Amino acid sequence: MRCRFLIFIVSYNAERTITDVLSRIPRALEQHHTEILIIDDASQDRTFEKAVAFQKSGLSPFPLTVLFNPVNQGYGGNQKVGFHYAIQHGFDVVALLHGDGQYAPEKLPELLHTLLEQEAMAVFGSRMLERFGALRGGMPLYKFIGNKVLTAYQNALLGSAYSEFHSGYRLYRTQALSQVPFHLNTSDFHFDTEIIVQFIQAGLRIVEHPIPTYYGDEICHVNGLKYAWDVVRAVTVARLQPMGIFYQRKFDRSGRNKPEPLYVSKLSFFSSQRLVVDTIPPGANVLDLGCGEGAIDHELRAKGCRVVGIDKREQTTGNPNLDAYIAYDLNRDLPAEALSNFSHVLLLDVVEHLVDPEGFVVNLHQACGGNPDMRLIATTGNVAFFLVRFMLLLGAFRYGRRGILDLTHVRLFTFSSFRQLFEERGFKVTRMRGIPAPYPLAIGNNLLSRTLLRLNRWLIHISRGLFSYQILLELQPLPGLQHLLDQAFQASALRHARAWHATHPMTTGDQPSSSS
Repeated sequence: MRCRFLIFIVSYNAERTITDVLSRIPRALEQHHTEILIIDDASQDRTFEKAVAFQKSGLSPFPLTVLFNPVNQGYGGNQKVGFHYAIQHGFDVVALLHGDGQYAPEKLPELLHTLLEQEAMAVFGSRMLERFGALRGGMPLYKFIGNKVLTAYQNALLGSAYSEFHSGYRLYRTQALSQVPFHLNTSDFHFDTEIIVQFIQAGLRIVEHPIPTYYGDEICHVNGLKYAWDVVRAVTVARLQPMGIFYQRKFDRSGRNKPEPLYVSKLSFFSSQRLVVDTIPPGANVLDLGCGEGAIDHELRAKGCRVVGIDKREQTTGNPNLDAYIAYDLNRDLPAEALSNFSHVLLLDVVEHLVDPEGFVVNLHQACGGNPDMRLIATTGNVAFFLVRFMLLLGAFRYGRRGILDLTHVRLFTFSSFRQLFEERGFKVTRMRGIPAPYPLAIGNNLLSRTLLRLNRWLIHISRGLFSYQILLELQPLPGLQHLLDQAFQASALRHARAWHATHPMTTGDQPSSSS
């Protein structure tokens, strides 16, 4: 199987080794359409001149391109430029090789064969597949231990099982590189970690192939402690991003191979959705404002409820979770559908998305028609949640795909401001509850997440404002002025009637005159 194969050599101050690396690239790769690209990352020595001299010598059996970055781009930044070159020039596969000779060029045919035969999207050369092989190859013990510890942490958080995350000997299909936003990654050394995270998130298959370990007298430009911290931070952020605690665009899976839904069902564990379904009685007439896909409406209909949904998205086909659907942007006011016909109205994570929540709540009260028997349930994120406070303490206030700091949120609320929003506009708060964080969405519905849920619920009893991830209000519309005026007329007429009967005892057959 032939392919267009680019050997991309990243180089920095490698004048002593670059010629040797080039001369060791196996001629067996001539069976493919192979080319070599060297990008010298603003070296302070004669790396570029040495590479150009080899290019002009005619010793390379492959076309050789030598480029020079006028400004140092860093290890990751240099890779971005090279991968862009590979994509732009239509190569099928690009191999990452180091100009310092740390990785054996002789292994390139094996690595490429593995990639093509196993139909992988990437092949990583691993020094850890052979037990203690890295130590026998000269890897210092502290680096061996650090590699093992970091790899174990990364596997645990990413749900993978790779032997090594920290080898820089890699082959990628350019088709796969085009599917991940590697251009957003760091320009530092943990670029290699971030691109692995992106491949895992995108469901792109990675396989490993054993490679020998070599440590010579080359200068190491990596600060080990900083690199370890950067790796831990990157993987942790990527893992916690689905909870809405952190957000970085490079780890946003929406619109790629595995789109990440903006809102997902939380009915399988203690949550605001679960509470709403359990609170609404069977047979209720429910209006779901901002219903989305109707995650909870299916459960309500299973209880015998009639459910009408309103959302701004046009639906070309009917929603099986709803009895009826109305396409309407709630920022425009409220639709003509009479709210007074419903026993329950849901506002689940809606008001924070509105341009004018105050005006909306005023119109909502008017649309309720002063029906004191109606019940409303409203939820929103609690911006005073302890993790948001902690991030703010560190100087971070970042929006994300979902959660308390959702990218689409226009307004943010605490318990006090959310309650005030409704109480000042004609509603009575009959119940206010704090909801724990949706740990099962982040780490799976398992013993750990259930334990964290129980702990979070207990902490809410200690400090609702600090430990509630979400706020839930149960509301009752207070009578409006028209309703009170109508009641005054009705009560007055009744009292007049009683007074007339008290002063005009009726005998059998007597009827009050119409003038009375």
